[in-house]
Amino acid sequence: MNPEFHSPLLPAPCVIEQGILVNKEDMQRVLNDLGQVNYYYQLDGKSQAEGQGWILDVFSDAQQATIVTNQSLYLNVNSFDYLEISLDHQGKTIVDLWQESRHLRLVPLDDWLNPREGYSQLMPLDLEEAVAEVLAARLDVQRDEEDF
Repeated sequence: MNPEFHSPLLPAPCVIEQGILVNKEDMQRVLNDLGQVNYYYQLDGKSQAEGQGWILDVFSDAQQATIVTNQSLYLNVNSFDYLEISLDHQGKTIVDLWQESRHLRLVPLDDWLNPREGYSQLMPLDLEEAVAEVLAARLDVQRDEEDF
């Protein structure tokens, strides 16, 4: 491509706390960080479903569906035209996914990096400690079996 005929590139968008994302990779990054959410699904402005669940997978594939079932959310960013980030009146993040007359609202339950009262999340350090305890217990069992 000849640089003389190429128009200057526009800077990438910058979204701080509120805004709209249309780039599928940007949408995936936002959705991957949400963890456990309350969800609200509307079709033609009418409530169809709501509940609570964990975002287990976020992907971009023209052949696969977005699936919400059994408290599990598998979100295909190709199922939506854009993602809107906003704040409610308490300053809590709301993520809305839009596609024509379809609207999926996701409200994160808590910041999983800062567990609050009444909500605990298994942290990586806790997982390491749990694995270490299991391995130590297994060694104890092996030693006991060798003694017999």
